Amino acid sequence: MTVDRSVAPVFQIPDHIDFPKPQQRTLKNGVHLYFIPTPEIGAVKLELMADSPALLGKEEKKLLAYFTLHMLTEGTKSKSSAVLDDFFDTYATEVEVTSTFEHQGLSLLTTKKHFHTVLPVFRELLTEAVFPEKELAKRKSQKALSLSIMQEKTGNRASQLFRQQLFGENHTYGQIADEQDVAAIEREDLIGFYEQQLWTNVEVFLSGDLNKEELDFIDHVLGDLPVKAVQQKPSHFINAPHPRIIEDRNNALQSSIRIGCHLLPKSHPEYFGFWVFNVFLGGYFGSRLIKNIREDKGHTYGIYSSIGSLKTTDYWVVMADVIKENREEVIEEIYKEINKLQQEAISHDELETVRNYLVGNLLSNFSSSFELISRFKSVHQAGLDLGFYKKQLEYIKHFDPKQIQEIGGKYLLKDQMVEVIVG
Repeated sequence: MTVDRSVAPVFQIPDHIDFPKPQQRTLKNGVHLYFIPTPEIGAVKLELMADSPALLGKEEKKLLAYFTLHMLTEGTKSKSSAVLDDFFDTYATEVEVTSTFEHQGLSLLTTKKHFHTVLPVFRELLTEAVFPEKELAKRKSQKALSLSIMQEKTGNRASQLFRQQLFGENHTYGQIADEQDVAAIEREDLIGFYEQQLWTNVEVFLSGDLNKEELDFIDHVLGDLPVKAVQQKPSHFINAPHPRIIEDRNNALQSSIRIGCHLLPKSHPEYFGFWVFNVFLGGYFGSRLIKNIREDKGHTYGIYSSIGSLKTTDYWVVMADVIKENREEVIEEIYKEINKLQQEAISHDELETVRNYLVGNLLSNFSSSFELISRFKSVHQAGLDLGFYKKQLEYIKHFDPKQIQEIGGKYLLKDQMVEVIVG
């Protein structure tokens, strides 16, 4: 039988998705470990995550967590930074910092073959780091230069001001770090934070082809890691009227625009409805914002809307870099597209295009073995489990377009939007 390659195969939406439930172990120190076996690959990924000071309601020097985490590989009591670099290179191992508004930690990616050799050295970073002055000075110089350069970029500055307005300048999420904050960091600050606060409410997320003996080895190496358990104090935010923030730059050819507001948490029954609404509006390359402002009017190379994830409530933002002279028109068109999507019937063709995109995008998020534990982590930290994605698929298959329009109308109110223009 000859295949007619001029005809695309029929797209089929799966009836359901089956996810393996992560295995849960409790290490000797009380730390929960979540493990998804990946017998098909010979690599191991271990991510050790802790709560950030912001999630615990603690005020710290700006950039304290940043410098502490990035200095962990700059030397331990028994190994210099050069020795550590050579060791990890020799064993084809990557050690990376993970940092979000609410969580921070360190990840290890190595081979199954070398896991027993690498893990004890990784453990040294967690308890034996020495924060040498010379390396700290170098890091501070690099960070100060980076902040200075990023300050000149309109997109980065617009995102900073957006966060400051959305969360408040006194909240950790809304603070803007500058070169003075870099200068204020001292080695003693890092040591104090490292010893007293860094490893708080720790969890371990693990994937790889590991057997019981190897899991016991992890408990042996990490089970006596000194950790602290502290009750979280998640922040709660509300939407309110905000003045538009404009930072004009005479030499700028483009203006960076940010428009957004606080949303609802992933656990809310209307979350999926708004998530779908956002995709129609600006959540993929065929969205209404792209078609109007990029393709029809040519005012920008790209414009997108997205949902930012937090523990108690997510937030929504539109981002675009536009030709400066057209920025007011672009903002007007953004609100026009929001109103049209809220009020006018969605065509069958657009509905099916988005539905198929959503299914394909959801499935692609689980295309690799390591992505499964990553997706679990993202919903677990919001108090959910992998059943979230099963419900998401069911919603995609059966959502009522009128219902998502009503939900979009409920949460996107123009008079409660944060608007920022830089450039």
